[in-house]
Formats: sequence, structure tokens, C-alpha cells
Amino acid sequence: MADDYRRGVELERRIFELDSKCASLRTEKQDDDYLQNASSILDKLKNYYTHGGESSSLPRLLQDYTQVILDITFYEENKLVDQEFPEDTSPFTIQQLLQDLTEPEVLSGRLAPAQEVQSVLGQELLECLYWRRGALLYMYCHTLHQRKQWIKKNKATFLKCLQEGVRYLMRMLQVRSSVKLNEGVVFHDAATASFLAEGIFSDTHLLTMMYIGEMCFWAVKYEDSSTDAAEHREERLHFRDIGAQILHKYVLACEGPLQGQGWNTENAKEILSILQ
Repeated sequence: MADDYRRGVELERRIFELDSKCASLRTEKQDDDYLQNASSILDKLKNYYTHGGESSSLPRLLQDYTQVILDITFYEENKLVDQEFPEDTSPFTIQQLLQDLTEPEVLSGRLAPAQEVQSVLGQELLECLYWRRGALLYMYCHTLHQRKQWIKKNKATFLKCLQEGVRYLMRMLQVRSSVKLNEGVVFHDAATASFLAEGIFSDTHLLTMMYIGEMCFWAVKYEDSSTDAAEHREERLHFRDIGAQILHKYVLACEGPLQGQGWNTENAKEILSILQ
């Protein structure tokens, strides 16, 4: 009972902290759709804690809390993109955003230790948390990739961002298990069956694959194993192999079942020719 009380207090504290943050951000842009949505959800959550509102399970509360995190950080990310990732402030802001987007997982594990995080938050929210962290680092690295002088001085930092970004995006692709076609599942559409067998469940999954391929290409371009300590080389992802494998699947999907649907493979095939 005491543990349940402490858990409830921790979530309540975070909700009211987020409410203050959201209110502050709305003074910058009152009509932002994402901040408005976050504010509406926060009002519902505050009502639950202060007035004993409609009964809600812990997973439902954590899911609403996670959506608030996603909405507020999306607004903050857009500001970074609009400012083209300022060199002086971006590293700190990005780390804070990554921490914020990690917190729902950590909090779910702490408040509902007997359940898997995926069963608490659900597949879509968990995928979104990984996607948003990976996509943020992709956008940041895409900008840094154009700052050649910066990379010369900060190559280790650049490679670390690439590695973190690829790891998050790979985790996003692994949230849902690919469908095995011999499990008695009947598909009337062969294209749908092939997508599910490869773990491709949406356009976002396809875009994730392209992002991974590009980030692996940048890493291969700039990493210099001869200058690294042996232990660092062992910790680093095999960018060339990962990029080639993921882009091969991407090209097969886009030039097969998705042919004529607007997915371009020229850049993917150019990167593949280099990675292979």
C-alpha cells in the first residue's frame, strides 16, 4: 500500500511539473496545436488527482502522461529545427529532449514493475518514443553533416550521435515482431503479407529504414577505426553491415509492392553501392 502511494505521488508530481512547463511554453505560442492538446490532457490528469475525477488505471494514466511528453517535446523540437540547431545550445537541449522522451519508459518500469513496459504503454506509444528520439538525432546529424569544419573538430561527438540515433531507430523497428507467414495467418493481399514478414507496418517504418541507412553511411564516411581504442571499436555498431541490410530491404519494398507509390530509391541505391 505504501509503495502504491509513493508511486501515485511521483506521477502526480511529474504531471504538475509538466503543467507548469506547458503553461510557460504556451506564452510563446498560444495557438500551437500540440501544446493545446497537451494542456487538455493535463487538465484531465490534474482533475483526476485534485478532485478524484473519473477512475483511471495506472497504464491509462501513464499513457496520457506519455502523450503529453510527446506533444510538448514536439513543440520544442520544432523550435530547434526552425533555428537550424544552434551550435552553442543544441547539445544541451537535445540531451534534455532525449531524457524527457526516455522518462515514460523509466517511469513505467518503476511504477508498474510487474508489467512489461510495452504492455503498460502499448506498442504505438513505445514505437513513437523510439522514433522521436532517433528522428531527432537524425535531423541533428543531418544538419551537422553540412558543417564540415565542426565535424573535423568534433568527430567523436558526431559519431556518438549517429550511434545513439541508429540504436533508437533500430529499437523502433523491433517493438513489433515481424509476422511469420507459416503461423496460420491468412492474407488476401500478398504485398501486405510481405511487408508484415519484414516488420514493415507503416510509412514511418519505411522512413526509419531510410534514416538508418543514411546515418550508417555518414558514420562509415567519418569513422576512422585506426585512431580508436580497441574497446571503443568493440562498442561501436557495425554501421556498414547494418546500413546495407536495412537499405536492401527498403529498396526491395519500394521497388516491389510499393512501386509507383512515391517512394524514391535513388539515394538508397547510391548509398548501397558504397556500403557494399
